[in-house]
Amino acid sequence: MAVKWTKIFETSTTGKMPTSATNVWSEGINAGGGLVEFVQLRYDLTFADTPCATTEISSLISGLRIVLNGEVVHDFTAGFASNAAAGPSQYNYLINHIGGRCVEEPNSANAANRVGYINIPLGRPTPQGVNRYEIIVQWAAAAQAISSGSMSYWIRYNDNAQTTTTVVPSTSFNASIANQQVVVRVPQNVPAGSVVSSLFIFNDSEADQYGTQGIRINALSDFGIPISMLRSNNGDLVNGLYWNQGSTNVDEVQTRATRLSGAIMIPAFGLTGGDIVTQVDSSAATTRQFLPVLTAPVGGKANEPVRQSQSVIGNTAKATLDGSLM
Repeated sequence: MAVKWTKIFETSTTGKMPTSATNVWSEGINAGGGLVEFVQLRYDLTFADTPCATTEISSLISGLRIVLNGEVVHDFTAGFASNAAAGPSQYNYLINHIGGRCVEEPNSANAANRVGYINIPLGRPTPQGVNRYEIIVQWAAAAQAISSGSMSYWIRYNDNAQTTTTVVPSTSFNASIANQQVVVRVPQNVPAGSVVSSLFIFNDSEADQYGTQGIRINALSDFGIPISMLRSNNGDLVNGLYWNQGSTNVDEVQTRATRLSGAIMIPAFGLTGGDIVTQVDSSAATTRQFLPVLTAPVGGKANEPVRQSQSVIGNTAKATLDGSLM
C-alpha cells in the first residue's frame, strides 16, 4: 500500500452539524492501521439561508481536538470564531500553513449550500488492528439553522509520509498595553525528535492590536519584528491566503488575501530545548492564543502484521552429532 483513501465515518444527523446555536460534535471512531498522513473532514451542508455571508464554514470552528489511541495529536483552540468573519478563518489559516488543506467549493448560485474539505496532517504510524479516534469539534453559531446535510471523516494512508505533525494545546495570555514577556509552553510528551516548526498567535478578534515592536521570539531575533514584516517572511503578503467568500464570488474561485487580521504564523526553524520565550508589544488589552506546531521524522514504513520474532534453527548435521562423543 502506498496511498489509499478510506472513509471511516459518515453522519447525516443535523444535531452534530453547525446551526444557529453553538454546538459540539463528538465522535468515537474505530479504524484500521497504517501510516496515517491525513484525517479529512468532508461536509455537504444545506441551511435555511447563507450560514456565513462573507466567509466559509471553517470560520465556525472554535475548537477541534483529535485523540488517537489515547494520545492528543491535534488540539486547536481559536481566539476568534464567528459567522460574521470577513476573511479566512483562523482554522483555515492554521491548516493551510502547515501542509494541510482547508478549502470550500464556491457556488454563487446557492450560498445556502456549503461543500468543503479539511485535510488535517497527522503523520502517525498506527498498528494493525483496531485504532481508536476521538474527535471533538466545537461549532460557533451559524447565522442560519441547518436544514440537512452530511459530514464524513476520511483517512489518507501514505507509506511515504515523512513527518508527524502535532498541534499542541495553546498557551493563552491576557495582554495589556505594553511590551510583555510571554512564555509559550511546549509539552514534552510528544514523539521523539519533535521540534517546533512554527508558532501561531491568534487574537480574540479580527484585529492585530500590536504595537510598533511587534513580536520577538528571543531565540530567533535580537529585535521585535513588525507584523507586516512577519507576513512578508511567512508568505502571507504574496496573496498567500485563500478562502471561499461566502459563496458569493461570481467567478466561483477562491478569494485571495495578503493577511488575516488577528492571526500570524511565525516560522520557528525547528526550535528545541523546551518552552519558547517571546516578547509581545500590544496596542490594546486583549487575549491571545499562542499555539506551537511540532514536527518529527517518521520512517515512512508500513506497519508490519503480526509475525514471529524468534527463529528456530534446523540443522541435521549438527543434530546427528548432538549427544555423541564427537
